[in-house]
Parts: sequence; C-alpha cells; structure tokens
Amino acid sequence: MMTVVEREYAMARVEHLGEVFVELADTLVKDFDVVDFLHNVTVRSVELLEVDAAGLMLADQRGALRIMASSDERAETMELFEIQHEQGPCLDSFTTGKAIVNVDLNCRQGSWPQFAAAACAAGFSYSHALPLRLRDEVIGALNLFCTSPVPLTEADITLAQALADIATIGLLQERSVREQSVLAGQLQSALNSRVLIEQAKGVLAGKTGLDVAETFTMMRSYARTNGLGLSTVASAVINGTSDVQAILHR
Repeated sequence: MMTVVEREYAMARVEHLGEVFVELADTLVKDFDVVDFLHNVTVRSVELLEVDAAGLMLADQRGALRIMASSDERAETMELFEIQHEQGPCLDSFTTGKAIVNVDLNCRQGSWPQFAAAACAAGFSYSHALPLRLRDEVIGALNLFCTSPVPLTEADITLAQALADIATIGLLQERSVREQSVLAGQLQSALNSRVLIEQAKGVLAGKTGLDVAETFTMMRSYARTNGLGLSTVASAVINGTSDVQAILHR
C-alpha cells in the first residue's frame, strides 16, 4: 500500500498532468502559434517525465528532419548533432515509426557510436525517442534525454507517447488526413517561423548582450502578454518596428 505522502504525490501528479493536457489542448484553435505550441510540448515533457531535456523535430517538404523546438540548448545541440551526422534515436524513430526508449548511451557503440559518445560527453546517460505519428503517417519525432542512468517506466513511456500524439494532433488539426499538401504547407510555414525567431533572437542578443535563451524567453513573454504570435514579434524585431525596451521589460 502507498503511504500518505506517496498517495498525495500521486494525486498531485495526476492533477498536474490534467492541467498540462488542458493547456496543450487549449492551443488547438484557429491560427495557434505552432512554434510556441511545440516549445510547450518539450518543456512539459521535461516537467512530467523523469527526463532532463527534450527536443522535437519535424519533417520538411522534402522529408528531411528539421529542429523545431527544444527545452534547452543542450537538447538542441544533440538534435543538431543527429541531423549533421545522420544518426541517433530520433532519426530511427522517425524512419521506423516506432518508439525507441531506454537507450543506455554508455553501452551504445553499435548503431550510433558518434551520437552516443557526444551525448555522454554532454552529460546524458539515457535517451528516448517517440514518433509523431498518425496511423501510418510519421511527421517527426520527440527526443528525450536523461542525465541519470534510470530507465523510463511503462507508464512514463505511455505518457511520453501521449505527449508526442498531442503534438501530432496539434499539427494536423486543420487538414484532412488525405490532404498532404495542406500539411506540407503548414509545416513549411512553421519552419519559416522558426528561422524568423532564430534571427530575432540573434538581433536582440546583439543589441543587449544577453544570451539567445534569454531573448527567446523575453519575446515569448511579450507575445503572450500582448496577444501576438511569436513569429509576428520576431518579424517586428528584425524589421526594427518593435519596441525593444518593452520586450526586454517583459
């Protein structure tokens, strides 16, 4: 039997889980911000699961994976490594459409020797990848990284796949399953927004001396407070039409 403390912890976790799924579902409305939505998925994955970093990749119009969101710079660095060296669990999960979980990076010298070595050097011990899949269609993958050598439980794996599934639902919400051209356009638009946001982060960092992670947080906060899309704020920063001081104040 669970102790009182364990029971209270379990109830609190279930309550938080419900809040997160309500939050993510609430973004599934017309003109929702794809980049912000996917960033939320990675952040919430770290909060809800026994992982330390998360990243999310989507396939572009040519079927090549591109980085779309990450919980921190470490996750983004590892995802970039996977793309550049064409190896890693995220790529394999995308290719096969299957979850690749509880990968002990310290023992993984076969399929992804370079990735495993780089991940271990970054302080990660375990890695997991879940496909963004609807039926037979795979549009990307969710990457999870752990610093401690503790595997995910079956319950955590189910939850991780649920988070990947809700990301997929968010991306596919405004098109029919058969309308591939609509999905391709939506994903390309999201990828273009990502480029704008990265450029704006650099502009703000150059003007203020802050690091890009801080400038992203400030832009995101300003966009939410003023009811604007993140890509809209990014465009204004690049074009010099935004109030930089107002963004920094947020």
